[in-house]
Amino acid sequence: MTAQSPTQWPTTGLDPVQRLRAAAAGVRGAAVTERVVPAEFATVWAMLTDFEDGFTRIQPDMRDVEVAERAGDRVVLRAVSRRGLRARLVGVHRPGWCWLQSRFLVIAMAAAPEPAGGTRVALTGGVRVPRRPAIVPIGVRRESTRSLDRLERLLGPA
Repeated sequence: MTAQSPTQWPTTGLDPVQRLRAAAAGVRGAAVTERVVPAEFATVWAMLTDFEDGFTRIQPDMRDVEVAERAGDRVVLRAVSRRGLRARLVGVHRPGWCWLQSRFLVIAMAAAPEPAGGTRVALTGGVRVPRRPAIVPIGVRRESTRSLDRLERLLGPA
């Protein structure tokens, strides 16, 4: 048997949706909701991450979002919920991947083109338990499903 050099080892990568599943698996109470939407990845991702317009129309609890800072893939948002609660969301925004969190809130989304057409979108989030990798599980799937319904309505007919 011959020794292989590290450059000969097989490599693999996860697409953004697979990464979201893996990241959410480490957060107690997180539930990932997925759907394939009949639209191109670029269109879907642009709408999901248009933080000051599309994002607020898709996320059921967001009334107003302002991009406070952007530096490379880092983003800071100032958000106001429909109930008037304020949050400073800090996170990473890359093509197909966005993970945002404040002291009490997590919002994560990912998207990847589907080989058969359309775009697979995955969402998770909810009220965060401070100093713990946990989300209060009440309503997580319902809110994510509502967000995906809104996304599809905004995208219109295929």
